[in-house]
Amino acid sequence: MKQVEIDSGSGFCFGVTTAIQKAEDELSKGGTLYCLGDIVHNGQECERLHKLGLITIDHKEFEQLHHAKVLLRAHGEPPETYAIAQRNDIEIIDATCPVVLKLQQRIKAEYDKKDNPDKQIVIFGKNGHAEVLGLVGQTQGSAIVIESPEEAKNLDLSKDICLYSQTTKSLDGFREIVNYIHSHSNPQFSFKYYDTICRQVANRMPNIQTFAAKHDLILFVCGKKSSNGKVLFNECKQINPNSHLIDQPEEIEKEWIEKALTIGICGATSTPKWLMEACMERALELQNQ
Repeated sequence: MKQVEIDSGSGFCFGVTTAIQKAEDELSKGGTLYCLGDIVHNGQECERLHKLGLITIDHKEFEQLHHAKVLLRAHGEPPETYAIAQRNDIEIIDATCPVVLKLQQRIKAEYDKKDNPDKQIVIFGKNGHAEVLGLVGQTQGSAIVIESPEEAKNLDLSKDICLYSQTTKSLDGFREIVNYIHSHSNPQFSFKYYDTICRQVANRMPNIQTFAAKHDLILFVCGKKSSNGKVLFNECKQINPNSHLIDQPEEIEKEWIEKALTIGICGATSTPKWLMEACMERALELQNQ
């Protein structure tokens, strides 16, 4: 009998758990509930909630809605979304993660100071990511987004800089950017930086490194759209080359199972526990075939 272990540290983060709970609570009341964008970057979980009645819409569809109820997911939204809701008599069920909400408020407060027209508000994050769109929206679109430490070289270091980070970015990457700006900027200009990375997410990196090293085979379960999942999976792969990224149990190959004595199953902050459990059941089935 092979040993199969699910990583106790994997699964939904607090923000995602709260958003899904709010969706389930609203759906249990009956009536129609829309969600602006995928509630979580996991197709299997989105499908489960769709069967319960949750209707996912995009921003164009949202603008056409009137007199409806719409859930805003944990990633957060820019101010324009709330303005549209008010104009269209849309009831908002706000599931923005408290960590993201606090970051939005900090960036808006910095932008509203208007103390220096040349000041650059810089966000370390993924262009186009839902959370980042919400953060940039606090600055009326003026914030500069950089996706990697390499892109810090494109900043104008002869101007004041305020640096923030998307909550799910790499802590090491953020520190690299800080070090680069510190060592290359003109000391007569101000450089302020704020480590706004969620520790519940950041702490998963060392935990998953330890977990990946314990097993012959790693099955990393996450949706194809999960940024956090890609980062964590790459870390697993570096520690344990015999790591496979899967979206659902059906993707597990019998050959992988046959060659391993110990199997570790882990996932992203957007991976539901029930899906990891289903993958464990499938792995056990394959070893008995």
